[in-house]
Amino acid sequence: MLERALALIDRGWRIVATGMCFALFGLGGLMLRLVVFPILQCLVRDPQQRVKWARHIIRLAFRAFVEVMHMSGVIRYEITGLERLDRHGLLILANHPTLIDTVLLMAFVRHADCIVKGALWRNPFTRGPVRAAGYISNAQGPDLIEDCIRSLRSGGNLIIFPEGTRTPSDGRISLKRGAANVAVRGGWAITPVRIRCTPGTLAKGEKWWKVPATRAHFRLHIGEDLHLDHIIASEQAAGADQPTLAARQLTTYLQQYFTKEN
Repeated sequence: MLERALALIDRGWRIVATGMCFALFGLGGLMLRLVVFPILQCLVRDPQQRVKWARHIIRLAFRAFVEVMHMSGVIRYEITGLERLDRHGLLILANHPTLIDTVLLMAFVRHADCIVKGALWRNPFTRGPVRAAGYISNAQGPDLIEDCIRSLRSGGNLIIFPEGTRTPSDGRISLKRGAANVAVRGGWAITPVRIRCTPGTLAKGEKWWKVPATRAHFRLHIGEDLHLDHIIASEQAAGADQPTLAARQLTTYLQQYFTKEN
C-alpha cells in the first residue's frame, strides 16, 4: 500500500514538473526572442559571428533545460560516444522517438545546425531563436539539399531526423530519402545517433501529461561514422551517375541500422 501511494505521488509530481518544464521552455524562447537576441543584434554586427553566438546561446539554454528536466525528476539520460560529436562538419542522423529528441541532442552538439519545420519560423516562442541561429527551413523546396551541403562545408554540425517526424506509436521506423540525398550528393560520412527511451513518453500523438509509471530513461548512443564507400556500391558512391539509386540504397541501410537495438 505504501509503495503504491509513493508511486502515485511520484507520478503526480512528474506530471506537474513536466508542465512546469514546458512552460519554462516557452518562456525561455520568448525571453531569447525579446531580450537576448536583440542585444546580440546590437553587440555583434558581423552576421556570421552573430549566428555562431546565437547557436552557442541556444546550446547552453537547451543544456540548462535538459538539466532542469533531469533534476526535477522528469527524465534520466545517459550518453555513450559523446566524444565523437566534438568535431566540425558532421552530418548527424538520429531516430526520433520523442518530442524532446531535438533539444536533448542539440544540448550536446557544438556549432549545431538543423532543419526545422516552417511552422517554427512563425511560432512566437520559437521564431526568435530559429531565425537568429539561421537554421534551415524545410519549406525551402529544391534548395534544401544544397543548403544542407553548404552548412556542412562551412563547418556546421548538421542534425537531421530522417523520419521527418516522430516515430509512430507502433515503433515502426520509416525514413525519408532527404538525409541520404544530402550524404550522397555532398559525399559526406554519417555520424549516427540512436535514441532510446524507456518507458516511452512524449511519443507522436501522445499528450504531455500522459507520463509513464516510472521516470523516462533516455539513452543516446553516438556510433562510429558510416562511410558511403562501405555501404554503397563503388560506382554509386560518388553519386555522379546514379545519385537516386545510391540514396535509396543508403536509406535502406540506415533504416536497418536504426531499427537494430543498441
